[in-house]
Amino acid sequence: MNGSAIAASGLRKAYKDKIVLDGIDLNVKTGTIFALLGPNGAGKTTTVNVLTTLLAPDGGQASVAGHDVVTETKAVRAAIGVTGQFASVDELLTGRENLQMMADLLHLPKADGKRITDRLLERFDLAEAAGKMAASYSGGMRRKLDLAMTLVGNPRIIFLDEPTTGLDPRSRRTMWQIIRELVADGTTIFLTTQYLEEADELADRIAVLDQGRLVAEGTADELKRQIPGSHVRLRFAARHELDAAARVLPGSTSDEEELALRVPGDGGVKSLRALLDLLDAHAIDVEELSVHTPDLDDVFLALTGNKEANAR
Repeated sequence: MNGSAIAASGLRKAYKDKIVLDGIDLNVKTGTIFALLGPNGAGKTTTVNVLTTLLAPDGGQASVAGHDVVTETKAVRAAIGVTGQFASVDELLTGRENLQMMADLLHLPKADGKRITDRLLERFDLAEAAGKMAASYSGGMRRKLDLAMTLVGNPRIIFLDEPTTGLDPRSRRTMWQIIRELVADGTTIFLTTQYLEEADELADRIAVLDQGRLVAEGTADELKRQIPGSHVRLRFAARHELDAAARVLPGSTSDEEELALRVPGDGGVKSLRALLDLLDAHAIDVEELSVHTPDLDDVFLALTGNKEANAR
């Protein structure tokens, strides 16, 4: 697919009689953040393992950076970086030594390796701690070093498997900023996360995986509008305007104390325009308008039937 960093069609994977992936279709555009959500056992890790060539699919096709994940595994691996749930740094080495080790593994010339190491230490705010053992790093510092190690080879596509698990809120937001900067530079991010807020904050598109099937895909706002409970709240300056609006908007609910009206609707541009046109046609002035939609927790629970509000 033109403009696609990752593409999959009819991807299938089974272990004996257990179907783990049941015909997955994906299209991740270059230079975007794509988030995959799903409950435990939904098939997220299997999807990542297939796309990163660690597992061969039983059916369907997939390409990463334009290379087939089955027949061109070396080319795929050369184009990607992978960061797992747990930092894979060597605690017996310093931060600088960890990065230099990656440069050596990639057979980079010594001068290039030093230049890249210095640049990454600065970029991830690890320069002052570069000479300290990684064992002494905080959780947030280890995750930053882990991601920095992934970037030594300058991959254009990065798979992040729950990159902020266990981090405090400040460290998590630091990682979010780093991820945004990577995408601003043209990198494509494939993200799995247990934090719905994280997907909402970062992802250009989100897919929800349940029992091996994609049950929904879209932007965060598109997914939220799929769930019942979306409504538009109108507030009026006078009681007679509230009463007039209630008469022309059947199914709405009045709040007389707040002079507000709750109108069921998806909050989309077309429906909002139609709503305002109808009020204008009856010469009803609106003081304030706000759109209320379910959050991603509601979306996740509704689409997966999971009783826990998480995306593991």
